[in-house]
Amino acid sequence: MITAPGHAEVQDLPAPIAAPGEVVVDVQRAGICGTDLEFFSGAMAYLHSGHAAYPMRIGHEWMGTVSAVGVGVDPAWIGRRVTGDTMLGCGACRRCDRGRQHVCERRLELGIRGGKPGALAEQVATPARSLHRLPDAVDDARGALVEPGGNAFRAVEGAALRPGDRCLVLGPGTIGLLCALFARAAGAEVHLLARDEVSAAFARTLGFDDVWTEERLPRLPWDAVIEASNSPLLPARALDLVEPGGRTVYIGLAGTPSLIDTRDLALKDVTAVGVLSASPGLAGTIDAYAAGVVDPRPLIAATVTLDELPAILAGARPAGAGRGPKFHVAL
Repeated sequence: MITAPGHAEVQDLPAPIAAPGEVVVDVQRAGICGTDLEFFSGAMAYLHSGHAAYPMRIGHEWMGTVSAVGVGVDPAWIGRRVTGDTMLGCGACRRCDRGRQHVCERRLELGIRGGKPGALAEQVATPARSLHRLPDAVDDARGALVEPGGNAFRAVEGAALRPGDRCLVLGPGTIGLLCALFARAAGAEVHLLARDEVSAAFARTLGFDDVWTEERLPRLPWDAVIEASNSPLLPARALDLVEPGGRTVYIGLAGTPSLIDTRDLALKDVTAVGVLSASPGLAGTIDAYAAGVVDPRPLIAATVTLDELPAILAGARPAGAGRGPKFHVAL
């Protein structure tokens, strides 16, 4: 539980009960991400808009096994390994009817928005309609990386890459690296722009030779640019770099407004795509993981216990942790 900016603790709480239409999942593994760190720091926008409030239980990257079902849910779910959608639409509005529940105005977001408790706990309750079954070929580590993978999957879909296209990814954090992995699987020539040599060096361990810092970035025609950083300056840089007639994909979020000049967008005939959430990309990500087309596991720096998590949220890095950007909790 995060109870205030800069303060997180493990609490004993009543076990969840499956409401009608819900299941209870025994969580086996969950990850933390930049959104969780923003909640810990107090910078997350939802805290200031009223969509979230302390105390809150975080955790929206997870997998586990269904242990109970509520009224109206097929009992065949019990015992199945699953992950689930973070975005829980109301199910009754025009957006939900059109399959856009991830932008439903009244949506809850598991562990993020509307007070829906997250999955950094031994158990989590979630609607059965949000579940995605995990095949045996997707182990627990990959299962807990389906949600971030789904975001990257959608970003690469938005880039509309063809084999041989040259794609530049700005920001090799978890999402940026996953974008690079999916773009490579699509047959693109993938380059990454890193903030510094430390992040560049880790990206190279994943088999990406063309990793640059700003001062070394070559002048090349970029068919697509995926902006996956938290820099307020890089969205405009993406538009500056992309080839006329190309595509820019915006999946990174800065803490302050990040502006682009729409004159450049129009005069270069660029297609700009914004991506919110993994929802439409979860099934495709599971398929890619199961087929071995993309393996996200090298991004995991360490797998820790729930008791160790508050220190990690505060910036600690446990002894023996790898260089990857992702931490997992085993429950």
